[in-house]
Amino acid sequence: MVAGDRREAARGVPHLALAGASLIAVTALAGAGDAAPLSSERISLVPVTADVPSSSGGTDAVRIPVAVPAGPLEPALKALAGQAGLTLAYRTALTEGLTTKGVRGAFRPLDALVELLAGTGLTYRAAGPSTITLVNPRYVQLGAEPASAVTLEELAVEGQAGSGARAAGLPPPTGTIGQPPVPYAGGQVASGSRLGLLGNRNTFDQPFNATSYTEKLIRDQQARNVQDVVNNDPSIRTNVPAFSGILGFFIRGFPVFAQDIAFNGLFGVADSFNPAIEPIERVEVLRGPSTLLSGVPPFGNIGGIINLIPKRALEEPLNRVTLGYASDAQVYKAVDISRRFGADKEWGIRFNGAFNNGATPIDNQSVHFGTAALALDYRGERLRASLDLGYQELDFQSPLRNRSVAAGVRIPRAPDLTLNQHQPWEYRDSANQQLATRVEYDLTPDLTFYGAYGRSNFRQEYFGGVLTIFNARGDYRDPISYLPMHIVNRTAEAGLRGTFETGPIRHSFGLAAVGFWQDLAQPTAQNVGAPIVSNLYDPVIVAPRSSVGLSNATPRTSSRINRSIAVADTMALFDDRLLVTVGGRWQSLDVNSYNPVTGLRTGASESGAFSPGVGVVVKPWERLSLYANYVEGLTSPAPPVNAVNASAAFPAAVSRQTEVGAKLDLGTVGLGFAAFEIEQPFDFLDARTLVFSVDGRQRNSGVELTVFGEPVPGVRVLGGVSLLDGVQVRSQDPSNVGRVAVGVPEVQLNLYGEYDLPPNLLPGFLPGLTLTGRVIYTAAQYYDLANSQKIPDWATLDLGLRYSTLFQDRPLTLRANVVNVTGSNYWATTGRGILAQGTPRTVLLSASVDF
Repeated sequence: MVAGDRREAARGVPHLALAGASLIAVTALAGAGDAAPLSSERISLVPVTADVPSSSGGTDAVRIPVAVPAGPLEPALKALAGQAGLTLAYRTALTEGLTTKGVRGAFRPLDALVELLAGTGLTYRAAGPSTITLVNPRYVQLGAEPASAVTLEELAVEGQAGSGARAAGLPPPTGTIGQPPVPYAGGQVASGSRLGLLGNRNTFDQPFNATSYTEKLIRDQQARNVQDVVNNDPSIRTNVPAFSGILGFFIRGFPVFAQDIAFNGLFGVADSFNPAIEPIERVEVLRGPSTLLSGVPPFGNIGGIINLIPKRALEEPLNRVTLGYASDAQVYKAVDISRRFGADKEWGIRFNGAFNNGATPIDNQSVHFGTAALALDYRGERLRASLDLGYQELDFQSPLRNRSVAAGVRIPRAPDLTLNQHQPWEYRDSANQQLATRVEYDLTPDLTFYGAYGRSNFRQEYFGGVLTIFNARGDYRDPISYLPMHIVNRTAEAGLRGTFETGPIRHSFGLAAVGFWQDLAQPTAQNVGAPIVSNLYDPVIVAPRSSVGLSNATPRTSSRINRSIAVADTMALFDDRLLVTVGGRWQSLDVNSYNPVTGLRTGASESGAFSPGVGVVVKPWERLSLYANYVEGLTSPAPPVNAVNASAAFPAAVSRQTEVGAKLDLGTVGLGFAAFEIEQPFDFLDARTLVFSVDGRQRNSGVELTVFGEPVPGVRVLGGVSLLDGVQVRSQDPSNVGRVAVGVPEVQLNLYGEYDLPPNLLPGFLPGLTLTGRVIYTAAQYYDLANSQKIPDWATLDLGLRYSTLFQDRPLTLRANVVNVTGSNYWATTGRGILAQGTPRTVLLSASVDF
């Protein structure tokens, strides 16, 4: 060992022992034109010395498209060298017998190399300012003395020539149309997300707590809806049963409706109750109020915002077919097709289609689901445009619904989660048509004008009931009714996004005007027969009832107009060590209710407010970000469908959040800390009268700890813990002041992990095998304001396997996941007059092939 190697070994730097192998070099030069040098960001998979240049992994570096299929590692490295413009040198013995899962997408060259080496047991690190060393960490773990090291002296990493970022499908800093920010190490979350009118921002430069879950995670976990994705988030819990066909969430202890989910930054476009996940590239979660950034959601919920980023055509052709199976007899089929056309690949088209049909794990229940989505985009020198068209249909036979519990009744134990208390002839059928278009034009290299428009047409027919439990034995009443619904949403946005400098200060600003218009038709439910009386643990089936002959007319019952104008500016000082964001949004909310028979207006509410926002990020060290924010939101309470005053209009009220936190970027692992306090008006559905009212004020304080990334090659982690303290600070009943807020658990924990088994772990062992697992824990929660009704804590365990290989030279991935392996029975969440049961043991199997 040479002296330099001894010094590195003394620092704990692993070297790979190699002997008797020839050294080869694979060199690919960038094409003609101006090639922009790239920073070797996040290149160390182990702690690096201080003299090694590094970066926080921002999204401003040039990324290039790569498409290397799964297979033997050596030809894959050669393919990557040719596509990424890398100069690689390695000993041939190093790659013998190793395979790779391949890499596809837009990456910085060294990030693409990380993806290609994932699961091989190999990695690389910086051994000096311009030296890259290939290593195998297992030799150090096993105590082997390295015989030599393979060093790549003066490694030159250059981007694709010519149009640079545009050739990789990336928008400029002032745009958003194109590929989203690149994945962080491990590929499960992104390195950045969209902050409304401020555009795409790096995670470690944001004065907020946000996570963007990637399409890779969606596929690897076999997620069938948005809830399956955010089940990785310790700040989020569902507020509806898993097999209801409806989505709903608690974020930071506050309810967020599915109708408040945004699609590509636009509210009211996605399906009103269960948006399809197949056309989605990213699921972005911004915790806390986002009024300043995105405007008021349809119902003004402030716990957080979920934004769905649609897929865009990739740089290389993609044909992917997925076949799947789920308990008890669901058959799943999906296709994903992507193409780009034109001399510079300026035109893109991507189609996603899926169909799911069959029996679920719930007794007497079946589902019929289909979706088709077409994404078109154009990217020119200054003009970029996108168009998303989608249709989805969901027919649920005997769907689950939330339960309610009579006042003063002890919450009964959770039943067997496979039991269905609803009748086999109850149903919920829905369909949604959606359109979203967005245009950006660069007025100058530093100033972009943008506009967007979206529209959706949602229809639903529900025939069934909401169970009311009236004693501790689990007896309940199920009132059967027919309830049609029709929602038409329209939304529009226009704005400017740009950058400029004033002396030593660099400004990144946004100016936006947003409008949202909704017409809702939700007539009074039509009762059919007497309520069915049954029991949670021994449900009875009665003679079928029918909705035939009942009116399916859907006259308008309410309308809503949300309008706002916002401006915000992020000022960067001291080489981006200090980032200060200031801004505000003026907004108005007009809500009207109408008599479904006469059409006359029966109620109206007009509210307006200016919502300021301030955020600060301080970087005392390059990889550490300290942040704080103060934001206000406008909350618009909305009664649930089973409230007797479901069509009433309620005035909006101001909500406030204060938050401080820290983010640490270790290159391959990201750590987050957030402490927050949110206060908002408290609304509640009375269990006796079914009257919805705004009763007092609630304050939620909490701490969130999060982790994501790939700490060592082949090991990935994602999740964290949320500690919550929800208190009623004002109430119509003075005795409730100081009591625990409804549906706010003290602890929420989510931890997901993956482990790529080493290919040479055992003789004959299959390479490309990954083990996965997830633990979810939720502490006890109170159901009522008086804290006399309580559900116990619960925990679930999910396990899975993933196997990547080649089938007739085509990348093939087999996946097997089991949700709730132990078959635990539990009440998942409660709050505001609802009780949602958990997810039963569910088996998911799938096979995906690219060709």
